[in-house]
Formats: sequence, structure tokens, C-alpha cells
Amino acid sequence: MSEPHEHRVQEFYDSALHCYERIMGDRWHHADPDALASGLSRLRGCEIIEERLAALCGLRPGDRGLDFGSGIGGPTIHMARVTGASFIGVTNNARLTELARANAARLGLADRVSFRTIDDLGYQALPFPDAAFHAVTFFESVCHLSDKPALFREIARVLIPGGRVAGIDWIQRPFGPYQSEAQIAAIMQPVNDAITIPAHGTVASYRVYLESAGLRVAIARDLYDSVLCWSTVQDDETPSWAGYEGPEQQMFRRGEEALAHARRAGVFSVGMWVAAKPA
Repeated sequence: MSEPHEHRVQEFYDSALHCYERIMGDRWHHADPDALASGLSRLRGCEIIEERLAALCGLRPGDRGLDFGSGIGGPTIHMARVTGASFIGVTNNARLTELARANAARLGLADRVSFRTIDDLGYQALPFPDAAFHAVTFFESVCHLSDKPALFREIARVLIPGGRVAGIDWIQRPFGPYQSEAQIAAIMQPVNDAITIPAHGTVASYRVYLESAGLRVAIARDLYDSVLCWSTVQDDETPSWAGYEGPEQQMFRRGEEALAHARRAGVFSVGMWVAAKPA
């Protein structure tokens, strides 16, 4: 039997670790666009969007949160620190899990923040009992899954009644002259190939996944509605990525070229969703 797509994602992050950590630190997601527009640093912009999602989940001291696709732990640790909640972060990459645990220990939060490595398809049957968490978060990780609806069904299962899920993720969309599926796919497929994404969803498709899982959607929106999504790069120049030197440097340079093209065309963006499990 051939290996699942998600195993290739695991291998991708083995290669990406050096590059991502060198350029993005421990935050591998877009920053809050309003924070960047006001002149705040990328790190602070990332913290702001993490704080916003944690607040929208209503997390309080003593609550339990699950962060899906936790990387090397930056967002998971920060949300635990600012809310007083306990968190478990999960990923299918053991190297990332080990670094995340070390980061939590270094910051004195190992008693409230833990990390687990799950199987490649572990998201389809999360290793937690029903109603185990007050909140579930995700930061640009669901895009890598081949069966996105399966994850949202599992999220609904592990949430307590009244619990909430909040996250951001990469999406594709019509923009300007690029309106048809074929036009969008022609630009997005090189991104998918370079960054090990089976297919990008949309704001609307994620809403459907959440609602089909029995969750009530409160927010489903494009963070860059009607404008180009550049985030940390405010124009079409990507010097840190274009000049990256390290393992697999040509692969990451090509990936950034594909992503920059999709940003320039406007068909790439980032969505945000918040939904609740009925009480």
C-alpha cells in the first residue's frame, strides 16, 4: 500500500525545519494584517492573532485546549501563557514535537503545555476521549490534510458541549481576472506541489466542513478580503526566502516563487473561522 499524502507532509517538515525556523522563528503562520499595517513586528502580529483566536474560544485558566498542527510550539505556548489554560499540541512529525517540548520547558510551561506526535492519519481518529477539550485551535495546518472533513468531525467529537474551534488556514479564491476553477488551479497547483498541499480549500468549503460536523459557525471570513495577501512581505519582493541558503534551498526558493506568484495574482489568501459545538 502506498504511503498516505500526510507522510509526505511529515517528510516535508523534516526538510523545512531549518529553513522555517531560520526565517520565521517559532511562528509558522501569517501575522494579523491590521497589526502589521500599524507598524508592529511580525512576531507581535502573530501573537495578536493567537490571542484573538484564544479569546474567541473563551479560554480561561484551568481550561483545556488542543492545538492541531503545533509545529515547534510557538503559538501553543503563547496561548497557554496568556490564557492560563492547559494545552496539548499535536503534529505527525517527531522532530517538531521534540523541539516544541524543549521550548515549553525552557519557558517554564511544561506543566501546562505538552506535545504529542500522532500517526500520519491520526487526525482521522484523534487519540483523545469525547468532550476532552474546551477549545481546539489550528494555524495554517489543515491545508496539508487530504481529508479535511474528517478532522472537523473529530474536533466536534473531542470538544465539550459549548466548546469552540478557531483557526486560520491557507485558501484559494477568485480574484481579478482569475475567476474560473481552471484559471485558479493553474496558479495554485505549483504552490500545492511545492508545499505538499493536496488541495486548497475556500472560506465557504471550510464553513461546510464545520457545519457538516455539527458545529455552529460564528465567523468565516477572508483575512485579506478584496486585497492581495502579502502579510510579512508588503510588496512582491521576498528577499529572505529568495536568498535562503541551507538544506534544500532550491526547493524552498521555488516554493516561494510559486507562492509569490499566487499572492500577486490574488488567488492565494488566508481565511479565519470560529465555530461552536452546541451546548
